[in-house]
Amino acid sequence: MVRSWRTKLKLLLATVTLAVLLSWLYLFVGSLEYGRFLLLPPCLGEQPSRDLEQEALASRVRRVEEENQQLRLQLSQVQAEGSNGSPQWGASAEDGDPPGGQRSNHTACPKQRVVHKCELLHVAIVCAGHNASRDVVTLVKSILFHRKNPLHFHFITDSVAHQILQTLFQSWMVPSVHVSFYNAEDLKAGTCAPWTCPNPPEVSWIPNKHYSGIYGLMKLTLTKALPSNLSKVIVLDTDITFATDIAELWAVFGKFSDKQVIGLVENQSDWYLGNLWKNHKPWPALGRGFNTGVILLLLDRLRRLGWEQMWRLTAERELMSMLSTSLADQDIFNAVIKQDPALVYRLPCFWNVQLSDHTRSEQCYTEVSDLKVIHWNSPKKLRVKNKHVEFFRNLYLTFLEYDGNLLRRELFGCASLPSPPSDQLQQALEELDEDDPCYDFRRQHLTQHRVHLFFLQYEFLAFPDPTDVTLVAQLSMDRLQMLEAICRHWAGPISLALYMSDAEAQQFLRYAQASEVLSARRNVAYHIVYKEGQFYPINLLRNVALANTQTPYVFLTDIDFLPMYGLYDYLRNSIQQLELPQRKAALVVPAFETLHYRLTFPKSKAELLSMLDMGSLYTFRYHVWPKGHAPTDYAKWRTATVPYRVAWQPDFEPYVVVRRDCPKYDQRFVGFGWNKVSHIMELDAQEYELLVLPNAFMIHMPHAPSFDISKFRLSAGYRGCLQTLREEFHQDLSRRYGAAALKYLTAERSL
Repeated sequence: MVRSWRTKLKLLLATVTLAVLLSWLYLFVGSLEYGRFLLLPPCLGEQPSRDLEQEALASRVRRVEEENQQLRLQLSQVQAEGSNGSPQWGASAEDGDPPGGQRSNHTACPKQRVVHKCELLHVAIVCAGHNASRDVVTLVKSILFHRKNPLHFHFITDSVAHQILQTLFQSWMVPSVHVSFYNAEDLKAGTCAPWTCPNPPEVSWIPNKHYSGIYGLMKLTLTKALPSNLSKVIVLDTDITFATDIAELWAVFGKFSDKQVIGLVENQSDWYLGNLWKNHKPWPALGRGFNTGVILLLLDRLRRLGWEQMWRLTAERELMSMLSTSLADQDIFNAVIKQDPALVYRLPCFWNVQLSDHTRSEQCYTEVSDLKVIHWNSPKKLRVKNKHVEFFRNLYLTFLEYDGNLLRRELFGCASLPSPPSDQLQQALEELDEDDPCYDFRRQHLTQHRVHLFFLQYEFLAFPDPTDVTLVAQLSMDRLQMLEAICRHWAGPISLALYMSDAEAQQFLRYAQASEVLSARRNVAYHIVYKEGQFYPINLLRNVALANTQTPYVFLTDIDFLPMYGLYDYLRNSIQQLELPQRKAALVVPAFETLHYRLTFPKSKAELLSMLDMGSLYTFRYHVWPKGHAPTDYAKWRTATVPYRVAWQPDFEPYVVVRRDCPKYDQRFVGFGWNKVSHIMELDAQEYELLVLPNAFMIHMPHAPSFDISKFRLSAGYRGCLQTLREEFHQDLSRRYGAAALKYLTAERSL
């Protein structure tokens, strides 16, 4: 039987080869006979003359082509018979053919499914929590990298993802990208089943075993959640990576028949066949079923069909026996399609190459070299077992660490979506004088940095204590080693702004996840501010960390200081005892330093004074910048037992505890110099009391000089620009606070 099949295959191959040769010979002879080659069919080229001889030649060519197509069809059927029933995802599915591989013999010009370069494409994504908010950025990068069209992202989010992604896109400012958010809480509220509620919830009544939880069911609600005037949308999971222009996928909408409303790729595992393990009972599905990581939805047609009622009735019926979903919305989509197969358009397999634990996706990408979309649909994600996983992982890592700033590119020839912040920024940049010696400083001040808030898991406080205080600081990659020590010294909440590149942010992520100290904390908020420009935007970083605190009070410090053990509790007690809620005050924490990388940290004020007397500790910067902390009055502090008030003096820059609604840091000061001094000056202008705490202290740990302080020391131009910025700051202070601010300018001139 095998020999017979091989003989039949060889015969068909020979027949096809002979037919092709004869057809080309036919064409060649015909072209010689009429004096020229027939280069283009009428629909693609210039219209040829319509004489009878040419019509006869065209008729003969069509007959030969039709015979060739019939032979190819027979050959594909013979190959399918010899493949032991393996799914042929690459061939017939590529053009969206109906099941069975039947193709039309129609030889007229193919319908051109071209997406206009300025057509707005709509993409919907369900995203909830810190981890998914991180994952979706990689997906968005892969889309932006390849796209040539304006995009509108529709995010169905919880409150956490909403805050993260809204800030990210507002600060990213990608041209021709619009973003809308929809509250997932509105879709999941309630727990009663539809048959017991007069106004049932959307999806929370459905038991779901999938790791995505209730958010894995949200895609069922898109006809209701998205705007009623939105007619079609591409729906994506967050663990998707694009390797091509998403407009190619959008063009597939043009291939839908009148009855088709959902575009899906066949599931590339045996899950729905029910043979993965003994007693495995999946939800009903058409054949292998379909994967819902990539979906094309014709929303207007679905609404007319009564999609909401359709999937609800199907889910209710199947849950009577299945009790819960195993693969979230995918189970319900498949059950609906099982009832009415005409609803589905079979997308080619390369639009969703699934890397799950039991995947058979190799049968797709061994036949289709032009992969379009990679789907990490295993809970193990990048750790999934697959012999080609390194190839796919490298594609993913390319976008994971890709500099998102490079994706801020214009789409030429298309009218940009209105973006007032972007327009204002562009106008401010155009007003800068490039001949100004301080142009680089002013340009850095206007730089719009991307900001990714709450990069790691963070547990928000439902009801913050009225005396609670958050440690606020900023850092770059070269100070990462300080994090564990600070977490050991400070038990309270921490808000940190980290200045990093996209690649460094991923290094930090791995570092934090591998650290027992950091991974155990859920009250440390890490906010990534992505690198751009030549100066360290120190006050922008401080403002990002400050703005995203939750507690009523903040401890404004630097990352290279270790607070004394127990400082968190001491500050909370001091806030209460000093009745800070009823007064405007800044609590000063005296600063000291050591020149030793290894230090036996003092456990009390008495131990610190002893070390100070022995010369192993010093008052902070006494030997290089005494004016910065001399007003703290260390001599008085040695014997003080109660808080004492000190007056503002020029260049005073203590570390303080203030209310969260304190003035922001002035972001014109970048790099080294006057970044804290200006802030303390404004606190004084707003009549904050400066109270030194008698039993609090912090110690600066040694480290290599920063790049910015080196520039300050070596460049007269740098120092000159800093002086210019100081004078401009004084002028702005005078405008805001009037005559009360004149003392600062007078004090400056007297030095």
